[in-house]
Amino acid sequence: MKNAPFGRRLGAILYDTLLILAVLFLGTIPFIALRGGEPVESGNASYQLFLLLLIYLFFVVFWSRYGRTLGMQSWGLRIEDEQGRLPGIGACSVRFAVALVSWAPAGLGYVWQLIDRDGLSWHDRASGTRLRYYPRPAKDPK
Repeated sequence: MKNAPFGRRLGAILYDTLLILAVLFLGTIPFIALRGGEPVESGNASYQLFLLLLIYLFFVVFWSRYGRTLGMQSWGLRIEDEQGRLPGIGACSVRFAVALVSWAPAGLGYVWQLIDRDGLSWHDRASGTRLRYYPRPAKDPK
């Protein structure tokens, strides 16, 4: 299988962004309830860390257990280690941390895939994982 094309990665990112927003919305409910219905202050460190933990768990659990998030599944993508197996929690944690850094310089860590000789992003290289594209088999015209 070949590494995932840049456009498919972006499609999966957009899809997963919608799912993450829903998770963050649900994760905010207990904080609002604890404040008697009042909004949470934007500088609340425990709230921010909790939301970051939710995002981390979303990605690392899906990647290490299934090799893909729901957005990646929709776009035919799967994360694998260099031997084609599901990555472990350690590799997925490194991938998550470096993926955050990849966004910092205007998404350069993601765009890097376009010039990398193997078509890999910064977080692919750092974690020893690959995002592979598995096209769906053509339907039988019968």
